[in-house]
Amino acid sequence: MHQPRILVVDDEAPIRDLVRGYLEREGFAVEAAVDGPSAVEAVRAAAPEVVILDVMLPGLDGLEVCQRLRAAGNVPILMLTAKDTVADRVEGLDAGADDYLVKPFEFDELLARIRALLRRAKPEGAPEVLAFADLKLDTGTHQVFRGEREIELTAKEFELLELFLRHPRQVLTRDVIYDRVWGYDFGGESNIIEVYVRYLRQKTEAAQEPRLIHTVRGVGYVLREES
Repeated sequence: MHQPRILVVDDEAPIRDLVRGYLEREGFAVEAAVDGPSAVEAVRAAAPEVVILDVMLPGLDGLEVCQRLRAAGNVPILMLTAKDTVADRVEGLDAGADDYLVKPFEFDELLARIRALLRRAKPEGAPEVLAFADLKLDTGTHQVFRGEREIELTAKEFELLELFLRHPRQVLTRDVIYDRVWGYDFGGESNIIEVYVRYLRQKTEAAQEPRLIHTVRGVGYVLREES
């Protein structure tokens, strides 16, 4: 039976050992690293299927480790932190993290997040070019264009825009967006979707192009041309 490989990166031995022991009892093969440089090396050597990465690390902090791992490949990254503001979550996700869990956490929730990341990391289909109006997104090269103008997006911005382009003219509720892009609900009071929609609007409308991502008040958002 396949044992998914998990790398736990935390400089606090009690937390690291507790997480490692719990995951091993759940059937995972677990490696551990105690600082940023050893985490980067462990990913190269052990090729884990999920990395559980603490933000506060010696050597290299978790955000920098996350950026390096993301630049080198697509291993799913779950960041652990004691910080719980939207700005902190956005910073972690912008660094390339796939998910975000605040300490202290319940092990059942950690396990659910890991399983969700493993499901989402299954090989995708052939690359596609998605288009709507003058907006184009290439899932293979991760390039985005508005007309002839190339748009630079973070990983989460790209994922959110891809969701809109796969469902043009369809109103997407906040719950659907949370589920498809973040894999869980950040909480009813979180404005992280609004933050990312604002980022996408700023970038896709930077040359005064017509708005394509519209708010449907009380429901969610829709990709459509202005009427």
